[in-house]
Amino acid sequence: MTLQPKTDVLAQYGLAVSELQDQLAIALGGEVAGQFYQGDRRTDIVVRLPEARRTDMDRLKYLPIQLANDSAVPLQELATMKLVEGFNQINRENGKRRVFVTANVRGRDLGSFVSDIQAKIKDSVDIPVGYWVEYGGTYQKLQSASKRLTLVVPITLIMIVGLLLLALGSFKDALIIFTGVPLALTGGVLFLLMRDIPFSISAAVGFIALSGIAILNGLVMVSFIRELIHDGLSVEKVYC
Repeated sequence: MTLQPKTDVLAQYGLAVSELQDQLAIALGGEVAGQFYQGDRRTDIVVRLPEARRTDMDRLKYLPIQLANDSAVPLQELATMKLVEGFNQINRENGKRRVFVTANVRGRDLGSFVSDIQAKIKDSVDIPVGYWVEYGGTYQKLQSASKRLTLVVPITLIMIVGLLLLALGSFKDALIIFTGVPLALTGGVLFLLMRDIPFSISAAVGFIALSGIAILNGLVMVSFIRELIHDGLSVEKVYC
């Protein structure tokens, strides 16, 4: 419900817009007029129109607005009332209005979905000056996790190579073990393609675990081979 004050009529009656707003605020929103005491309990006494009158636009037009000379004028003479489509709640952040548009993504990965939305908005939507678009929720977490993974994964792989060098004392054996990582990841990617599963943070974490298993298997195999060679078997017999 929108009320547009008739400034010329208000001027004739000597009524300011703020005074009209104050009376409407009391009638529709209510105002504390006192307090009711019941023992130790204290309850506010709120003055406002009954629910039936506040929601009935036809009856609300006849709401008497008090003037300075103790007379009253119906609201419909002082303001134009109409129903328009709008937001039932206005959210604010940093002193500015904020509108949320939510969506649930199914059947595809979230990253490509947001990329398509960004391309559509860039091509089809003319954003006025002072407005901007942000992408939050799960996508924001995805971006944060992706940035962390791009930093954590290389550092982890380098640390693994270093630990292998310390454990085996051979750069050649460390590299042999480390070759299991790309082979394992290749199998994981092929499996995702075969199952038509989109790549996600969960899949990335699974790839990290898969890399660890591949390195562990390679370390066990190389350690066993080195132990057999140490016991006197030749390289040809070991690999046969």
